[in-house]
Amino acid sequence: MSRTNPQKKAKELAKLLRNERPDYHYLKAVFRHLRTELNVSVITKAKSLPDIPTEDELKRYYEIVWTGQNTQDLLIVKTLLYTGARVSELVNIRLTDVDFKRCQIRIESGKGAKDRLVPFPESFKEILSMHVKDMKVSGATHLFESSWKKQYTDRGIRKILQKYATAADFEKTMSPHKLRHFLFTWLKKQGLDDAMIQPYSGHATRQSLEIYSRMSLAVAQEEYDQAIKKFPV
Repeated sequence: MSRTNPQKKAKELAKLLRNERPDYHYLKAVFRHLRTELNVSVITKAKSLPDIPTEDELKRYYEIVWTGQNTQDLLIVKTLLYTGARVSELVNIRLTDVDFKRCQIRIESGKGAKDRLVPFPESFKEILSMHVKDMKVSGATHLFESSWKKQYTDRGIRKILQKYATAADFEKTMSPHKLRHFLFTWLKKQGLDDAMIQPYSGHATRQSLEIYSRMSLAVAQEEYDQAIKKFPV
């Protein structure tokens, strides 16, 4: 079957639509209805599952980080693991965002510009508190800064994680995204359902899970506190 050249057909459609003075949203709506009229299905790319490390791999990786004796690197890895923060969120955490009383960190203007609170375990409180005090003394403003007293970049954090993956002779790469998904997958294995995980993950609330947005954060915190005591590292 021969078809008209797409560019030529676009010009023909433009003549029909020009008097409407269309903007982006109008054209989007028109072509959505056009697909319906022509019975054209939208082709969506299937989302691949993230390549999450196993518990044994994570323990081996953490052992390498621990023996590296770089306290800030260790805290970066543990913060990513305990909070599930995205790398873009991690580098923007300020010292004032850490609430030691509630064991929570405020993530400001995360993905989708939605602020949220993420938890960390009581056992992490002491070493994180010492780090925060040291950073304040040095005049830092962010939770993690380079030796040049500059805010880390996404790339800088990724390089730190990969450095230890290489030292551990990992064939796979290690990224903040993998640590984030390890946490949420692990929490699900411990029996926490999506309604408990969603307030911390920052994922958009789906229509079928509207209860997420109304769920008490305190209840989710209790569930997290109980489960994280069994965390592998």
